[in-house]
Amino acid sequence: MKIYLTAIIKAKEEYRAEVLEVLQNMVKETVKEESNELYTLHQSIEDKNHFIFYEIWKSEEGLEKHNEQPYIKAFGNLVDEKLLEKPQIYKSQII
Repeated sequence: MKIYLTAIIKAKEEYRAEVLEVLQNMVKETVKEESNELYTLHQSIEDKNHFIFYEIWKSEEGLEKHNEQPYIKAFGNLVDEKLLEKPQIYKSQII
């Protein structure tokens, strides 16, 4: 079953450029993953510190493997210090 995932990331303003750089690297690396079908990064028009990922994964297993990659773990290291809050993650399926 495919997994459709939306992630909302809110960077602290003073760290926006650094967070964006890490997020853009995640896109560069993730699109190479076999289980990934779509991985797009968006920036809010109203608040430039808010970023949204829209993702499509071939399977839950593929998503789990993705979450173990070093570039995803590098993002995890930013969460406590450089984000306003933990990312909001919404996993869904088409009905």
